[in-house]
Amino acid sequence: MDTIVIIGAMPSELADIRNMLGEGEIRRFSGFDFHINELGGKTVINVCCGIAKVNAALCTQAAIDNFHPDCVINTGIAGGMNSDVKVCDIVISTEVLPHDLDLHFLNDYPPYCGIFKSDERLMETAEKVCGEFGVKSFRGRIVSGEAFISDSKVKAEIQSRLNPHAVDMESAAVGHACYLNDMPYVSVRCISDNADDEGAMSFDEFEKIAAKRVAEIVLRMTELL
Repeated sequence: MDTIVIIGAMPSELADIRNMLGEGEIRRFSGFDFHINELGGKTVINVCCGIAKVNAALCTQAAIDNFHPDCVINTGIAGGMNSDVKVCDIVISTEVLPHDLDLHFLNDYPPYCGIFKSDERLMETAEKVCGEFGVKSFRGRIVSGEAFISDSKVKAEIQSRLNPHAVDMESAAVGHACYLNDMPYVSVRCISDNADDEGAMSFDEFEKIAAKRVAEIVLRMTELL
């Protein structure tokens, strides 16, 4: 893979990636600043899409239209939604979907798909890198919605309905856009909180640690792809 796009929602999720890559060319499309670097003979592009699904979908489409990448990696932090998943573990998406939309509207109308599968090669590479770094990782479903989940009752309802490993606000939208463009995709998220009543406190404490861990993993992935 010669051209790889990395999408994060918040500046803090990309700060370590940009520090590791150094200064590169910046090109602006559709309101998004795309940072372009060369790494190991490959073009690695990172972009901050902003929070929530509309921002993520628009940014992904702009990246695909303007750079024609070989794959898209969505990275950042997320809330844990499985009892085995702990703070600072990595969740590698097997599939992504919204948790705040009746999938009937996606399955029975365009695009006639509501669950977006991740690329096997990208999943395997993420898993391999986690093993290299001695970081515990899980393959599993990631769900996305227009809210930061910090309520144990809300978490329990989502768990019972969709059985995810992690929750965030963007993965489903990036995966949706990639599906429509036949683009290989994976979301690699480091758990910053447990999406429960103590979620906000945990997030504040572990955000920077989690962001740095997943940044190192994603950049190593680009070297192996």
